Amino acid sequence: MEFNSTLEALVKILIVIFGILLPCVTYLGVQLERKLSAWIQNRVGPNRVGPFGLLQPIADIPKLFFKEDIVPAAANKFVHSLGPLISLTVAFSTFAVIPFGDTLPIVVNGVVHNIKLQIADVNIAVLYVLALSSLAVYGITLSGWSSNNKYSLLGGIRSSAQMISYELSLGLSVIGVIMLNNTLQLDEIVRAQGGYYLFGILPNWNVFLQPIGFITFTVAMFAETNRLPFDLPEAEPELVAGYHTEYTGMKFGMFMLSEYLALFAASAMITTLYLGGWQAPYAEHLGLSPFAMALVQLGAFFTKFAAIVVFFMIVRWSMPRFRYDQLMNLGWKVMLPLSLLNIALTGLFILKPLHTWFN
Repeated sequence: MEFNSTLEALVKILIVIFGILLPCVTYLGVQLERKLSAWIQNRVGPNRVGPFGLLQPIADIPKLFFKEDIVPAAANKFVHSLGPLISLTVAFSTFAVIPFGDTLPIVVNGVVHNIKLQIADVNIAVLYVLALSSLAVYGITLSGWSSNNKYSLLGGIRSSAQMISYELSLGLSVIGVIMLNNTLQLDEIVRAQGGYYLFGILPNWNVFLQPIGFITFTVAMFAETNRLPFDLPEAEPELVAGYHTEYTGMKFGMFMLSEYLALFAASAMITTLYLGGWQAPYAEHLGLSPFAMALVQLGAFFTKFAAIVVFFMIVRWSMPRFRYDQLMNLGWKVMLPLSLLNIALTGLFILKPLHTWFN
């Protein structure tokens, strides 16, 4: 029996959306963030609906569905509805190229099929992700403009200006990884992070080989996801709620869903590019079967992924919001020069590979 590639891709899409992303948004996103923020602020958090408040997201989702969809009379109704749809589509599409693992061996009619744990293995995956992240700003900007609300419009304009400030540093910070691995395929970048250096102890992850790129990429991702300390497009003290001020019901829910998906996409990209992706250090010495190794690799990826998500949440509830001019200065005067310096240093280290400095 031969696998139909189209059917296989469709099954992968359904599993990723309904088996991974939506449950992650529900509990790793909404529920965990509410409990974590409560712990940081010395509050209790949701604890009434279900044991330990675990059913609170299940109660919140129907509430959003049944809330009235209010559209301002002077708004552009078509674009007003299009904005959250753009944000949500872009957020979901990013995961098409994320490698969650290497291969999973499945036996069908006595024949072993190695299923690639990635929806689409494209040879320009890095460019694909960067292009989609640039498109996300259209959903926010159009939503702010179409609402016919000055606060919303200012939030949309802020998002555009903010993107110009960090997007260049975001792209440049990845160039060091591309130079080291000589590929734009995310699964190949993960495979290149296998093995060890520094006397055979430290994993060969890009976070150790590209520390400057890792820092600039991570900071840029905070701005990319519009989360504190860079949530200027929706800053409550100045803009009420910014670009989504005039959104209610499920349209507002779509913006919240896209925000968490953007957070997960950022965490997945950081894990893939800098933390070895599905590489599990020393797992090759355990003598595991191919199926067990695939499960270990999946566990390694999601452990790193969850740690980055928690880090994003802790920063959000621990740091004050940057002023607008501070974000501009950080993007143009700090991150951009650091990204260029990282490219120059990477070129020097390619001439003399980093592991040869310690061996």
